[in-house]
Amino acid sequence: MAQDMRPFYQDVQAHYDLSNDFFALFLDPEMVYSCAYFQRDDMSLEEAQMAKIDLALGKCDLRPGMRLLDIGCGWGATVRRAAERYGVDAVGLTLSKAQLEVASRRTSDLSESAGQVEIRLQGWEEFEEPIDRIVSIGAFEHFRLERYDAFFQRFRSLLPDDGRMLLHTIVWHDLNSLEKRGIETTHDNVKFGKFIRKHIFPGGQLCTPGLIVEHAQRAGFDVLRKHSLQLHYARTLDRWAENLSAKQTEAIKLTSDETYDIYMKYLTGCAAHFRSGHLDLMQFTLAVA
Repeated sequence: MAQDMRPFYQDVQAHYDLSNDFFALFLDPEMVYSCAYFQRDDMSLEEAQMAKIDLALGKCDLRPGMRLLDIGCGWGATVRRAAERYGVDAVGLTLSKAQLEVASRRTSDLSESAGQVEIRLQGWEEFEEPIDRIVSIGAFEHFRLERYDAFFQRFRSLLPDDGRMLLHTIVWHDLNSLEKRGIETTHDNVKFGKFIRKHIFPGGQLCTPGLIVEHAQRAGFDVLRKHSLQLHYARTLDRWAENLSAKQTEAIKLTSDETYDIYMKYLTGCAAHFRSGHLDLMQFTLAVA
């Protein structure tokens, strides 16, 4: 039986369409909802998020006139930066209607020297056009294991011979790896994972770094670099939790007491798991072999 390849619109919208105003309470002004890169200790969250975007785009070997695909473009910060700084034309894909509205508005007034940007409500499973480069920041967690081969094979076929992909995603380490590092896995760790899957990211799925490398290589990619930003994500989550706590009254008015409590548990709990080493955040630089 052929695999059902419909995008997971419902699962993604269950989280990201909660409320743009709610997410704006704790994210930076560009609303970047992924691990920041604190290149300097004195960086603000906004500066560290832009440093992360530049770090990711800098690994893509972008040149003016290229066509960049951003899979899981969020509220549009990465495609806008790519168009303005690198002069590339960019297509951003999101499954969130709320993100589509904001990203489309924020990329509608680019300078004349910038590349063109198009934001689509579309899954990677529905994209079949040639592109020169791919960036995907914080979306792979939603793709699911049974689609990994299809994902890497599709984009290997759509990229040119010098094509590159930057994949920025949360990963976990299996029990053997954790044990070798002296990291204990407790019942509380397991319970927290179940909480995240039930209340925050329904349908979400993490994998080990080795599994990503295996699937990418099998599809015809070379893995040029694996770059861990583990403690940067702990720090990012700390900032988000501090911001949300400071806006508790507004958050509850926009959503509910229950939603506020769930998000505080999610942000502080994830920060602890990145700090302990149970979770990691890696950027994989992939090149067509």
